[in-house]
Order: sequence, then structure tokens, then C-alpha cells
Amino acid sequence: MLLVYLGMIHLLNAPFVKAFLWMFGFFVLVYTGLESIKNAGVISESELRGNGNTLTNSFLAGFLMSLFNPLSILFWLGIYGSILANVANSYPVQQLMIFSGAIVLGVLLWDVTMAAASSIFRRFLKTGLLKTISWMSGLSLIGFGFYFGVQAFQLLFLR
Repeated sequence: MLLVYLGMIHLLNAPFVKAFLWMFGFFVLVYTGLESIKNAGVISESELRGNGNTLTNSFLAGFLMSLFNPLSILFWLGIYGSILANVANSYPVQQLMIFSGAIVLGVLLWDVTMAAASSIFRRFLKTGLLKTISWMSGLSLIGFGFYFGVQAFQLLFLR
């Protein structure tokens, strides 16, 4: 998000870049959705239990992996960047900052809620339910991916 605000916004206003970001978002979401569906069958309950790491070590490892993961960086540039490029001309910078803060707050709330739910309901998360969740998540990601693909198609061929 910071890269988008530190000058990439001017680059994101170009129609070619917008189309690229919509297409990139399409590919990332569809690929992630297909991987989620494909890997739904390889979940085992032995992988669901903690391996003795402290909460701090687990959090730090996950945070650093996410922070420096190139796919994560490209995801935020592709998904957030394409949406920001779409609304940047319609709203003032202050409102975009509020929207960005709401996105960060939403991601944090979602992550904390999912971590708490998975911890609380761990005993109910059997292999069948996890496969179902993976399938539903994958289909949802594919659906959003196709939305991004339609946006790219419209930008490239219908405008």
C-alpha cells in the first residue's frame, strides 16, 4: 500500500497499467483459487496441531514471511493497486487514506478473528470440513478473479 501512495498512483492512472493490474489480479486470484481446490485433498489432521513453537515465534515468522513474500507484494500491488487506480480520480486523497485504513483494519480484524476461531474451534476442524472450506474459498477466489478479468476485458476491448 505504501508503494502505491509513494508515487505509483501516477503510474496506476495509465490505462495500460490499469489493464495490466486487472489482468494480474485475475491471474493471481484464479491461480490461488485453483491451488486451494487442488490442495484441498492433502490436508491432514496431523498438520493441524501446533509443533511447540511459542506464539511470538510463530507470529514473527508468519509476519516476516508475509512482509517479504514477492507474491504478497505483487498481490497488494495488483489487487489494491487496481482498485485504487479505479477510484483515485473519484475521491480526494483524504478519503483514499480512510479507505486504506479501513482495508488495513479489516485485514487485521479478519486475521485475528480467523486465528481466534481456528484456535477455539480446533477440535471441530476435521479433514472433511477443512476440505469443504478450501473448496468454497477456492471457488470464491476464482469468482473474484473472473470479476477482475471482466474488468480487464472491458478496459482493453470495450472502451
